[in-house]
Amino acid sequence: MSDRPDDPGDVLVRVGGIVFGIGTLATIATVTPLVLDLTPLPTFAYWLSMLMPLGLLVALVGLFANARSSSRRRRARQAAAATRTTGTTGTAAAG
Repeated sequence: MSDRPDDPGDVLVRVGGIVFGIGTLATIATVTPLVLDLTPLPTFAYWLSMLMPLGLLVALVGLFANARSSSRRRRARQAAAATRTTGTTGTAAAG
């Protein structure tokens, strides 16, 4: 995540990390009874395991959103720097 609090994807990265963590815990909880030869959990627990790839997807969307906004800011800075070095008048010298 970036240092800027107003980046558009920061919230998505945080939410994606939380959802991914919940999905990871659900995956561990559903696999453990199978490995230890215990009674399997209900189907609902297996559906919770699907939160893991969903969280990954949400976090990746947030990362891409941050990358796009960073690229836009960089291009705007370069354009502003180019405008300052060439001047803002744009008129030719009379001669």
